[in-house]
Amino acid sequence: MTVQPSPMGADLAGEDVRVLVVEDDVEAAAYIVKGLRESGHVVDHAANGDDGLNLAMSGQFDVLVIDRMLPRQDGLSVVSTLREEGQTTPVLFLSALGEVEDRVSGLRAGGDDYLTKPFAFAELLARIEVLVRRANPGETQTRMRVGGLEMDLLARKVTRDGQDIDLQPREFRLLEYLMKHAGQVVTRTMLLENVWEYHFDPQTNVIDVHISRLRAKIDKNFETPLLHTVRGAGYTLRAPG
Repeated sequence: MTVQPSPMGADLAGEDVRVLVVEDDVEAAAYIVKGLRESGHVVDHAANGDDGLNLAMSGQFDVLVIDRMLPRQDGLSVVSTLREEGQTTPVLFLSALGEVEDRVSGLRAGGDDYLTKPFAFAELLARIEVLVRRANPGETQTRMRVGGLEMDLLARKVTRDGQDIDLQPREFRLLEYLMKHAGQVVTRTMLLENVWEYHFDPQTNVIDVHISRLRAKIDKNFETPLLHTVRGAGYTLRAPG
């Protein structure tokens, strides 16, 4: 299996997360475990479905990352058993099977998210973050700031250095998602699924067009750009320094 490398170090909401990785591919498992540990999180690993199920049943994990195709017991069976036993730990399926019916079967088995191989490590981190946040909701965030760029979610207002920025609804949603993941690399797949709610790539330049429009509004008349393209990976919104 090939994974697309991405910059490490993005933490998951600033907290250590206990992750169980159930993956039989030695190379893939080593890559994922190493990356998560370098990001400051506690990781256990199981190489087959039986061991993964036994560990997951302990309930001591914040999130489970489970490959669909496993020896001894496949990932769908593992998750179905967990749900039947009342375990509610969030599950992210990993799989080379990326057709719509494959995703649907994973979600119906009790999975909370589904990531198709090959994947960017930054996307894996971001999806884990979302699952943990959903399972442990804190106070609702209504204001966000990146450098001089500010967003008020209640007033639906965006300013930079005190200047009002007029955004169309889709541009607002796009910027909201980028601000929530400030400093992280956001892939096209993440944007399609979370801003456009597409679970497939429509093979259009819709993202490029909206990114270009958004960049013109939040960066064009200011000295320092905030929205950056990461070649071959996606986009990132980050403050200078």
